[in-house]
Amino acid sequence: MAELDWHAERSDLQGLAQLDRTSLSSEIDLVAVRTYRQQRVRQKMAEYDIDAVILSDPVNIHYASGTRNMQVFSMRNAASRYLLLTQNRSILFEFTGCLHLGEGYETVDEVRPAKTASFVAAGPQIAEREKSWASEMADIIRELAGIRNATVGLERLNAGTAIALREAGLTVVDAQQPVEMARAIKSPEEMKCVIASLRATEAGVGKLREAIRPGLTEAELWSVLHKSIIEQNGDYIETRLLNAGSRTNPWFQETSTNVIGENELIALDTDVVGCHGYYSDFSRTFHSGPDRPSRQQQDLYKVAYEQVHYNMSILRPGMTFRDYADRAWNIPAKYYANRYYLSAHGCGMTGEYPYLYHHGDFPDAGYDGLVEPGMTLCVESFIGEDGGAEGVKLEQQVLITETGTETLSLFPFESSLLGDCQAGAALT
Repeated sequence: MAELDWHAERSDLQGLAQLDRTSLSSEIDLVAVRTYRQQRVRQKMAEYDIDAVILSDPVNIHYASGTRNMQVFSMRNAASRYLLLTQNRSILFEFTGCLHLGEGYETVDEVRPAKTASFVAAGPQIAEREKSWASEMADIIRELAGIRNATVGLERLNAGTAIALREAGLTVVDAQQPVEMARAIKSPEEMKCVIASLRATEAGVGKLREAIRPGLTEAELWSVLHKSIIEQNGDYIETRLLNAGSRTNPWFQETSTNVIGENELIALDTDVVGCHGYYSDFSRTFHSGPDRPSRQQQDLYKVAYEQVHYNMSILRPGMTFRDYADRAWNIPAKYYANRYYLSAHGCGMTGEYPYLYHHGDFPDAGYDGLVEPGMTLCVESFIGEDGGAEGVKLEQQVLITETGTETLSLFPFESSLLGDCQAGAALT
């Protein structure tokens, strides 16, 4: 059992960190979660005039059906398992020998063996396999949809299968947009899964923080979080973003065997696909000790803290993405070159729609849309000078409510790095 004694005020949240993560959980109605998500996909299919979708991204399969199997393997082998969904039927094509994993779900009407249409599985006969696969799927879709030239949405199958489906007489469209739009709005019951994943991840980050000492490698320290996530029945960590000292700036240097030195900053982005398959995404920066942080380290931390909290404060339902970019915190010139690539982003079962860009990046990269109640967003900051010795990564996960925002990630900030700032839940 994870003890959260590193933050006594959160003792009332321990129950969520200890959730029974099976379909029998009394705290979360997982049947309601699964049926809501499948209804969301079907609603968006209708809005985009799509008769059927074939989902092969394992995260999308999990979202639309509640089933999961070899998530990372399935990401690399796109056609190893897939879900066919129409308005009235849900058929899971499961990996060889694994059909039992899809049984017993109210969101799955039938489980069939997958016919893997990939070069690895078919070798030189790949073209024939793709045509056979497409012919079979086209017949099923026509039968279920009752339309000969049915429209089918795909999100990540290999090109040969898409071409073969079109040659079989179907209209093939991209399913990314409707599926992402479906996933963007969370139900209240779904939010319980998000919170449970966050609390479990925060317990793991607490263990990581306690393990910090000079002489450990980055990989050794990162493994503390990974061990805790797996122990708590989380799925996996999506990235390797823990760095120390000079490797904190610029950002996006993967965890390595670099040895953590004395009095260095240690920056972490969790990127955890945790319990129930929900993304727990917050960032914190620590200090290795034994001395107190330097003034320069504190200054970096305070600037990042200000950026995150200012941008959290302006988020409102009904705000356009463009309006957010225009109103967001202005990054000082000396930190601009190494800025994080986003100001904020959606979060659900992974990082997802929408991406909210900085004001300066909006003309080239940005797109418009609405911030809506039920969205969960991660507000980002990386502060480090171009050529500077170190950098600070901070990030908070929030829920957009009917009136504003609710902070979801409650892991405290570092009082030693905030100095005289009012840190709220900062550690002492």
